[in-house]
Amino acid sequence: MLRILGLIYLMIGKVYNKLIMLATRSLFAKCGKNVIFFPTNSELLYKNLHIGNNVFIGPGASFIALVSHIEIGDNVMFGPNVTIRGGNHAYHIIGKLMTEYKQSDKLPNDDVPVIIDQDVWVGTGAIILKGVHIGRGAIVAAGAVVTKSIPPYAIVGGNPAKIIKYRWSVSETLLHEQMVYPENRRLEEEVISKRY
Repeated sequence: MLRILGLIYLMIGKVYNKLIMLATRSLFAKCGKNVIFFPTNSELLYKNLHIGNNVFIGPGASFIALVSHIEIGDNVMFGPNVTIRGGNHAYHIIGKLMTEYKQSDKLPNDDVPVIIDQDVWVGTGAIILKGVHIGRGAIVAAGAVVTKSIPPYAIVGGNPAKIIKYRWSVSETLLHEQMVYPENRRLEEEVISKRY
């Protein structure tokens, strides 16, 4: 009997999350097709989130950009508990306590967007900070703290995140580009070769 009640509770939770997800889609600055997220246990500042098609945002997400924005391309996956911050607190004024800072005290570089290109996988518990641009096809390891931009097809990990390796060789990456993207959207060989 308890097992049946547990299953019913899980089913109700899934249906409730799906209904809330459908109701909140219109709150995003942009939301593509086939976007799955968990609004009942995530913290999303919808009005500054631009999301492409075929995106999965795992439960426990915290995507916040108060002044700037967060841009997520197509075919991106986020594991659970990923944090993205499109801004930072000001802290540069001598004699001012941290709790006394106002939005007007911020410097232009305190709020810059986060851009995540298409075909990216961000692992569980990763943290992505302001101004970061994650290149197409990159992988961010679980628990990584990304403070600098990542080139296309790089695999990064650690705190701060560093390049561990690339997914493929230059020739394999070019082949992948030919197989997946139309000619006018492919990365040029110079861009891909530059990373080596």
